[in-house]
Amino acid sequence: MLAAWYERNGPAAEVLQVGERPDPEPGAHEVRVRLHAAAVNPSDVKARGGSRKVIPPYVIPGSDGAGIIDRVGPWVDPGRVGERVWVYNAQWGRAFGTSAQQVCLPESLAVPLPAALDFAQGACLGIPCMTAHRCLFADGPVEGLNVLVTGGAGVVGHYAIQLAKWAGARVVATVSSEAKAAHARAAGADAVVDYRQGDVVARVRDAVGGIDRVVEVDLGSNLPFTSELLKPHGVIAAYASTGKPVPELPYGAWLWKNPTLRQVFVYTMPDAAKRQAIVDLARWMREGGPMFAIAARHPLARVVDAHRAVESGTKIGQVLLEIP
Repeated sequence: MLAAWYERNGPAAEVLQVGERPDPEPGAHEVRVRLHAAAVNPSDVKARGGSRKVIPPYVIPGSDGAGIIDRVGPWVDPGRVGERVWVYNAQWGRAFGTSAQQVCLPESLAVPLPAALDFAQGACLGIPCMTAHRCLFADGPVEGLNVLVTGGAGVVGHYAIQLAKWAGARVVATVSSEAKAAHARAAGADAVVDYRQGDVVARVRDAVGGIDRVVEVDLGSNLPFTSELLKPHGVIAAYASTGKPVPELPYGAWLWKNPTLRQVFVYTMPDAAKRQAIVDLARWMREGGPMFAIAARHPLARVVDAHRAVESGTKIGQVLLEIP
């Protein structure tokens, strides 16, 4: 099969290779998926850069993708052959991910793809949508609540806005440019605040009042204003803290509010949460009319360009690989 891989951590242009690799064979409880599209997520780029060490002898990067099951291993229903699926967590704890023509993975990680969605859209569903779902719903329904989505034009933020609106919340998003504000509004945000212009706390309060739930892209950097905005018994669900990796928790200011601080890491979240996300995402796709934002598509042979596009941080939307 054709695949992209790296044998050591490092910059994309220095370590990524593209060529022929042996076709994988599914083991017990596994399926093999013939991929048609794959996403390049920030976590894939960070892993290649060194956040996760290489699993010998090489790593095929990529968590998310979509395609057709073409082979099943022992203890898997043979009726799954020919099924259109989206896949997630493909390379977590394993060497071989979705930047290839084929991937083998546990059958639970290959989820039926609705007929209305194409493979490119299916490749968008994994990490971003499941992260957004966990941030929003881990602490119960959001109907009637005020939800703040920081980084509302980011990939996770884009789906968090849509899912929150679908579930009956009022949503305010923070962004850093007018182009990103337009993107957040298109996703359904009721109010959008450019955090570079003026008092974020005052502007959010003017728009929606206090906040019940925060879907947080940069915990440490944003705590000074999210702490003020959070209502008593509110929740901050954080999936990253890149700007300030060691957050300073305002314990005294928080104490009387009895808030919840939840960290969300889709790879290791409970299996029950993954199952519930899959069920709810299927409903959302049927009922909510999801809007996908694909910023760039690169052929597998140009995987270096795809990784660089993600690293640049300038794209609004997801970066995909087209698998020949």
